[in-house]
Amino acid sequence: MNRPLLVELFTEELPPKALERLGRAFADGIQAGLVSRGLSAADAVVTPYATPRRLAVRIESVADQAADRTETKKLMPSKVGFDASGAPTPALAKRLEKEGAAAGECERRMEGDAEYVFLERRLPGVGLAEGLQASLLDSIAKLPIPKVMGYQLADGETTVHFVRPAHGLVALHGAEVVPVSALGLTAGRVTQGHRFQGARDIAIADVDAYVPMLVERGQVIASFTERRTAIDTALRTQAAAFGASLGPEADFAPLLDEVTALVEFPTVYAGQFEEAFLAVPQECLILTMRQNQKYFPLFDAGGRLTHRFLIVSNMRLANPVNVVTGNERVVRPRLADARFFFETDKKTRLEYRVPQLAAVVYHNKLGTQGERSERVAKLATEIAPVLGADPAQAERAARLAKADLVTGMVGEFPELQGIMGRYYALADDEPPAVAEAIEQHYRPRFAGDALPSSPVSMTVALADKLETLAGLFGIGQLPTGDKDPFALRRHALGVIRMLIEAGLPADLDQLVAAAFAAFPAGKVADAHTDLETFIFERLHGYLSDQGYTTNEIEAVLSLRPVRLALIPKQLAAVRAFAALPEAKPLAAANKRIGNILRKTEGDWTGADAAVLVEPAEKALLAAYEVARPRFEALFDAHDYAGALQSLAPLKTPVDAFFDGVMVMADDAKLRENRLALLSDLRRLMNRVADLSRLAT
Repeated sequence: MNRPLLVELFTEELPPKALERLGRAFADGIQAGLVSRGLSAADAVVTPYATPRRLAVRIESVADQAADRTETKKLMPSKVGFDASGAPTPALAKRLEKEGAAAGECERRMEGDAEYVFLERRLPGVGLAEGLQASLLDSIAKLPIPKVMGYQLADGETTVHFVRPAHGLVALHGAEVVPVSALGLTAGRVTQGHRFQGARDIAIADVDAYVPMLVERGQVIASFTERRTAIDTALRTQAAAFGASLGPEADFAPLLDEVTALVEFPTVYAGQFEEAFLAVPQECLILTMRQNQKYFPLFDAGGRLTHRFLIVSNMRLANPVNVVTGNERVVRPRLADARFFFETDKKTRLEYRVPQLAAVVYHNKLGTQGERSERVAKLATEIAPVLGADPAQAERAARLAKADLVTGMVGEFPELQGIMGRYYALADDEPPAVAEAIEQHYRPRFAGDALPSSPVSMTVALADKLETLAGLFGIGQLPTGDKDPFALRRHALGVIRMLIEAGLPADLDQLVAAAFAAFPAGKVADAHTDLETFIFERLHGYLSDQGYTTNEIEAVLSLRPVRLALIPKQLAAVRAFAALPEAKPLAAANKRIGNILRKTEGDWTGADAAVLVEPAEKALLAAYEVARPRFEALFDAHDYAGALQSLAPLKTPVDAFFDGVMVMADDAKLRENRLALLSDLRRLMNRVADLSRLAT
């Protein structure tokens, strides 16, 4: 009979940042095991549950007995399994003994050109208790547990390993208990409610009673998704009551996930602090409340922090005054600390902190943060004119960019580096462009992050990332596999995004060369080729994410273009060219020319019309000489689409050439001129992209 199945593992408090993932993995693992054993359909509705103290799953329509199944195995060729008289050989007998089968269960069938011995038998379907037992143990063993702990069972001898000690197991098929066990526990129908406000022992009559019984008697919302939605709604309602907001969703969503994993029956209360604290940079207060206290700060219509915050509590109380005042009392010292750090830090100018960076080790082979700041400043000074930035401001910002690392505030909250540097720079009356660059030189910090917003900021951000890449490549500290401790992939992608998305008029090879030149002689090896290759590998992935095909990307990147800002235009031109009816034959001809030239030795160029004899080759040379100036004018104007489309008239003379001309003529002078003509043609055709990559 098919009925819904419920499995719950009751534990001590699970790690909040992993809870949702653990809940889904627990549910998916059990479902996958039941499907593989024929007890559940692959499309059965699966509902995961996860609270701070339980992982559970409900699966609709699970059978109490799997259907019998037919198993077919190919054992060996018939000529190996049977002798000339048709009797089983010792080899077949040994294999049948291993399979626990008899010769009568075998049959001989043709497969391809040979005959084989097949074992075909009907196997009884597995029962639910047996199938769930195996599925439960498999699911537990495969959970993505951040850190496993070992603990002893009540017998004082047995040690089990799990993410947290487990204290209860429920397994119900409809209203019946399924006799399974795990982690030293035997399944029953009793679960536990809220630690403080729910019933201790709750007997679940059947699967359908699980969720309502937990709510009514246990004061527990079992579904992670439902709890998150309830918290989100309550937060937004409370914020609206104050005419405020929670700020950008991307900023508070991680905290919403975390508090959902910390509470079983959430309630939202409002608290406040003295408005005098708002004189402290709001980033400091926001970080303190969100990170340390798990509060949700509120913002006014202009995005400015207010003196109110919201608390997500695990206690629903008729009079929450003690909860609210207790949290207000706890947050004040935190905010006072932030104010103390800010006021104390402002007493020392950033420029006076720069010498302290000489005591901060950056890398044992690359020196201190002080030495690094010198290199970044040198590099920024070189990059600035290329980007139209003020070299003096770029150099100043680069020297001060890391100075906030030795402030009290950043020492307490490393996440505020750059942000606090801007506040301190403004307090020191540094130019706004310098202060802005200090904050923005870390951008882009992650996929989708904003780019630096001004030439000075862009200059320092590029210099900072390029110095990091050159230094670490120069000492051989390259990423391996999924290990990238210095985030070099992220730095390379940041360079790519700035050059392309900001349309920067800078050449990659010159930037990389300048980055290595910023290091003192002998400090690092010259690994510019390896670094450029690394950046191009990241560029391939970046362009693929933009929707370009592999052929389109390789056609452009195979030329190793140095001006990355122009690559989107090149790719768009390749795509437009590929849509032309002349594209395929020209791409094929381009590939054919390349194959011919690779088989010859010499750098062929400049065909002499007087040497050519065939009408087809003379016509091709004439068409080439007409097409070349038109192409080059469009190319120089960066009209790559127009340049490639201007090649379309070459299709007819190219086809005629290959139909009527033998390139490898016996006459050496004639052969060399034909090769020169093809070489010139291919060079012209491949200036935007290697068109042979489009040939299929």
